[in-house]
Amino acid sequence: MANKLILASSSPRRQALLKQVNLPHQVTVSSLDETLVTNKDPLEKVKQLATLKGRNVPIKHADEVILSADTVVSFQQNIFEKPKNSEEAKKMITSLSGEEHEVYTGVMIRSSEKEVVFVEQTKVKFWPLSEDEINWYIPTTDPYDKAGGYGIQSIGAIFVKQMVGDYYNVVGLPISRVVRELKAFSVFPVV
Repeated sequence: MANKLILASSSPRRQALLKQVNLPHQVTVSSLDETLVTNKDPLEKVKQLATLKGRNVPIKHADEVILSADTVVSFQQNIFEKPKNSEEAKKMITSLSGEEHEVYTGVMIRSSEKEVVFVEQTKVKFWPLSEDEINWYIPTTDPYDKAGGYGIQSIGAIFVKQMVGDYYNVVGLPISRVVRELKAFSVFPVV
């Protein structure tokens, strides 16, 4: 018998990825204050945030499985989360221009009986960007709800020269690995 998946995230991209692979789910947003996690190591930070978000959502029935995630961009040991304003977005995109950075997504899956936590890393290299390209991009809505100030699945895709790793990890959820891990929790895509 299949269990019910609860996504502990309001991210429309994570919801779309689950829908893309026919994983029925409900959304219960974690109320965790993410500013309390001040870890400077990107791998450890996403692991810690995903775990805390997932534990913040209660399991109400024995057949529920909680899925939580957190994504950050890391460039030269600096964590780029979602930019707060246009100045911060411009600084991030300017820094990433012509450079390689890493995208980390921490994922936690838990039931009343067990939990699994893992982190996926993807390397992304940007084309060198002109000031005109950056100035054109910043006023769009694209930078402001995405780690690193860009969306690889939207307008920000034009900045990406090369990528090594899971594309969907950069979107915000390494969906292929998530589906494989969910099998152990009796959560399966619907045919």
